[in-house]
Amino acid sequence: MKKIILSGIRPTGKLHVGHYIGAIKQLVEIQNSGDFDKFYVMLADSQALTDNAGNVQKVRDNILEVALDLLSCGLDPNKTCLFIQSEIPALTEMTFYYMNLVTLSRLKRNPTVKEEIKLRGFEESLPMGFLTYPISQTADITAFGTTIVPVGEDQKPMIEQAREIVRTFNSTYGKVLTMPEAVIPKTKAQARLVGTDGKGKMSKSLGNCIYLSDDEATIKQKVMGMFTDPDHIKVSDPGKVEGNVVFEYLNAFVKPDSFEKYLPEYKNLDELKAHYQRGGLGDVKIKLFLNNILQEILRPIREKREELAKNPEKVYQILFDGSDNANIEANKTMQNIKSAMGIDYRNIYSKK
Repeated sequence: MKKIILSGIRPTGKLHVGHYIGAIKQLVEIQNSGDFDKFYVMLADSQALTDNAGNVQKVRDNILEVALDLLSCGLDPNKTCLFIQSEIPALTEMTFYYMNLVTLSRLKRNPTVKEEIKLRGFEESLPMGFLTYPISQTADITAFGTTIVPVGEDQKPMIEQAREIVRTFNSTYGKVLTMPEAVIPKTKAQARLVGTDGKGKMSKSLGNCIYLSDDEATIKQKVMGMFTDPDHIKVSDPGKVEGNVVFEYLNAFVKPDSFEKYLPEYKNLDELKAHYQRGGLGDVKIKLFLNNILQEILRPIREKREELAKNPEKVYQILFDGSDNANIEANKTMQNIKSAMGIDYRNIYSKK
């Protein structure tokens, strides 16, 4: 069986280091491994409109911003098909047919959907598009014969629902759709990076993000303002590393050579944590260490992004070329679906 990978990103804002460590870094590693037959990365603008219907410009403007972030992090259009969801009409038609295979009560039981509805305050005014986006996501996945979907732990119920729809379709109409598998990040730090204020994950509305496009001074300012241990008042005080945002980020971003480069008096992160826990290590020192690590990672990304931003037409052409290629595959799947369902009328009657 072919190994086909699909990942989607909602274009609702510039990407931040949480996106980088939780998804993009992994996607670039997969791309560069060459261990796949086809690799798709989708800008999920249609899905983004399910809770931004009154602010289409926000989604439209961020198509370019997110594409710049992805390309500057190392996604290569020669290896990865980067495309725009709304440019693939077959996805909408698939979604419509799949809707007949799912009950309303099942959609409402989806844990991810329930949590997102609560988060957005949709309890009393729930858009149908938002409620049914697990079905739309199933169309995204199955349109390309996807076998592997890299997702965070919180998205696992979405893949389970997609698998249910695939199972139902195949048992009803014949085995046409490919069964996808979810791949979850290996570590907690990869799965969920907290905001700089320690109040849950990064969010633009909370102002607790470090963006991939932030300049050097802004990154340092945000790092130096990070939440640590409120009881660690004096340098001599013992400190806690659990719930300490700086150490959460160090868990995610420290590299084997980070200490040799920026803090040679320590051999590794365990040694640094032990010193902080027994006292005698100040917050400023560990923040400066983290700042150096983040600057090293983000500097080449920012520089490449600035260069790409000089030619937005080229970036859009990459997206249009990717969308054209994605359309070819999605249309093949759509034809197979209609044939299995017995509604490919032109084909049926042209043979009579």
